[in-house]
Amino acid sequence: MQFSIVLAVGAGGFIGAILRFLISGWVQKLSPILFPVGTLAVNVLGSFIIGFLALYFEEVIAPHQKALLITGMLGALTTFSTFSLETVTMLQGGLWGRAVGNVTLNVLLCVTATMLGMMLFKRIYG
Repeated sequence: MQFSIVLAVGAGGFIGAILRFLISGWVQKLSPILFPVGTLAVNVLGSFIIGFLALYFEEVIAPHQKALLITGMLGALTTFSTFSLETVTMLQGGLWGRAVGNVTLNVLLCVTATMLGMMLFKRIYG
C-alpha cells in the first residue's frame, strides 16, 4: 500500500472528525428536543455525500481522492459508533420509543440520503 494513500486517509479523517464535531454540535444546539439530532444530521449528510461520491469515483478513478474523501473524511464524519452508543444509552434508560425512533430515523434517512446523492450525480453527469 502506498504511504501517500495512508496519508490521504489520515488527512480526510482529520477533516471529517472536525466537521462532525462542528456540525453535530451546531445542529444539536439549535434543536429544542432531547434527541440526538446532531448525530442524525451528520449521518444523513455523510450518507448523501457518499451516495454522490460513490458514483463519481466509478467514473473518475482517483485512488488518492477516494481515500481522502470516502474512507477518511466520510468515515470520520459519519458517526455510527456514536449513534449506537446513544441508542444503547436510551435503551438502558428505558427510553424505548426514543431508541426505536433513533434507529428508524438513522436507517431510513441515511439510506434515502445515499440514494438521493446517487440521483443527483446521475442528474448532473448522467
